Amino acid sequence: MVFENVNTPAGVEELNKHLLHNSYVEGFVPSKADFTVFAALGKAPGGKFNNVNRWYRHIESFTAEERAQLGAAASTVTAKPTTAPPKKDAKADDDDDDVDLFGSDDEEEDAEAARLREERVKAYSEKKSKKPALIAKSSVLLDVKPWDDETDMKKMEELVRTIEMDGLLWGTARLVPLAYGIKKLQIMCVIEDEKISVDLLSEKITEFEDYVQSVDIAAFNKI
Repeated sequence: MVFENVNTPAGVEELNKHLLHNSYVEGFVPSKADFTVFAALGKAPGGKFNNVNRWYRHIESFTAEERAQLGAAASTVTAKPTTAPPKKDAKADDDDDDVDLFGSDDEEEDAEAARLREERVKAYSEKKSKKPALIAKSSVLLDVKPWDDETDMKKMEELVRTIEMDGLLWGTARLVPLAYGIKKLQIMCVIEDEKISVDLLSEKITEFEDYVQSVDIAAFNKI
């Protein structure tokens, strides 16, 4: 994965899109990649790049020791700055070759670094598990038709509302003219899809056979 020119608007935009669905550059735990991109970015971009700003403040909170343990010196992700780094003289290069700030890959993968990664993954998993599951619901508008114009429509509505089921919530109702002075009861309800079947609900309403001739679904919408 390559994030080039992260200190340009186009480069920051690409990184911002990636962080919309990812907590870190390489997934859900901090890695060397985060510190590589962090160093190339230089500062929080501000403005509309909310995901990058959130990520930048979080990475900035890591101590130097934590960065060293996570191996901030190298990464499989590359981030290229727009300006070339200043040239160093040969003596400075020789001095740098003699100093290994972060040690070898074997040293980075020590027990302490592994423990830190495990704790962060565990904390993230626990946070995910506490999120409430999404309950699928539907809004249903029912047409309840009587036998004739002598049917007590107020009593019909009272009987319909006596139906109680887990996952069923009755809403508003009104009388709608049909023909020849006959009116139908139009009643709204909200159901949980996994618990309530519309067919079963209709059957229960038609059990009031002295009042109800038929039940039709006037509207059905997922919530």
